[in-house]
Amino acid sequence: MEQKFIMTAFGKDRPGIVAEIAEVIYENGCSLEDSNMGRLADEFTLILLLSGKGEDLQDKLSRDCKRLEREKEIFVFIRPLDYSRPKDENGNGLITIDIEGVDQAGIVFKVARVLAEEKVNIETLRSKKKFSPNSGTALYSMTITAKLPESITTEDLEARLDTLANDLNVDISLTS
Repeated sequence: MEQKFIMTAFGKDRPGIVAEIAEVIYENGCSLEDSNMGRLADEFTLILLLSGKGEDLQDKLSRDCKRLEREKEIFVFIRPLDYSRPKDENGNGLITIDIEGVDQAGIVFKVARVLAEEKVNIETLRSKKKFSPNSGTALYSMTITAKLPESITTEDLEARLDTLANDLNVDISLTS
C-alpha cells in the first residue's frame, strides 16, 4: 500500500544539500510528489510531499533522516499522512493578494486573521524583508495565493483588506 509523508528539512546552505536529501528519498524507493525549497538567511529549507511503499518505510526514512542529522547536520522531520487528492471545492477560485509597505510587527498576523475570519484558505504565502536603497528603511512585501469561498465576493474581501491597509499604512492589492 502506498504511503505518503510530509518531510521538512533544513541545514546550512551549501552545494549538495538537495542531492543528499533526494538520495534518501530515492534509496528508500520513494517519489517526490511536491516540494517547496529555498534559502532563508543562511539556511536552506525544504518542505516535501513524498510517497512510497513498504511495511517499514517510515522506520527506514526516520533512520536515514537521523543519519543526515549526525553526518551532514541536516535536520529532518518526517510525518506520515492520511491523504487523498483533494476534491474540487466550491468557491470563487484563486486570488492573489500583494502587500507592500514599511516593515512592522503584525502584518502577517493581521492579514491572515482577516482571511481566516472570511474563511479564505491560504494556499501559498511568500514574504520578504528588504531595505530601501535610498533611505535604508526596512520594507516588507508579501504575496498570498488563496482560495476564495462562496461566502464572500472579491469586492467584499477587497473592502476588508482596504480598511486593514489603511490601519497598517501599507498597500494591499487583490487580483483574481
